[in-house]
Amino acid sequence: MSARDPEIKKELDATLQTRRDLGPEYEEELIEGFLDKVQQRMDGTFDTRLRRQLAEQQMQVVRGTQPGPGASDGTFGERFGFAAVSMVLAIPLSAIGVVNEGLPGLLVSWGGIVGVNAVHAAGLFRRRRAEKNRSDWD
Repeated sequence: MSARDPEIKKELDATLQTRRDLGPEYEEELIEGFLDKVQQRMDGTFDTRLRRQLAEQQMQVVRGTQPGPGASDGTFGERFGFAAVSMVLAIPLSAIGVVNEGLPGLLVSWGGIVGVNAVHAAGLFRRRRAEKNRSDWD
């Protein structure tokens, strides 16, 4: 999905036209419907990229150019997957925060997203350091 995805642009134009036709009383439902379509599109793109990346990793394991699964924690795939899922979930969380509380709701939802990612990254850092310390003693 590119930044200028024509399918999403058509959906947005249709949503805006429908909002003009129906009026502001249907705005929330229209926005939720549009965000659902965007999320489905992003999920499809993410699934395709993830499948491609997993296939590449499996080929590397078969060729012997990369350690097998479970050989180390915090691989690129794990980090990428966690970040991608966070970004996909950021869309509805942001919308919910803005609809309910405006800018403070948006800031709280993004603070939570950043916090969860920071805790995840810190856990990966601690695991790597612990593995390094164990290998130094072995």
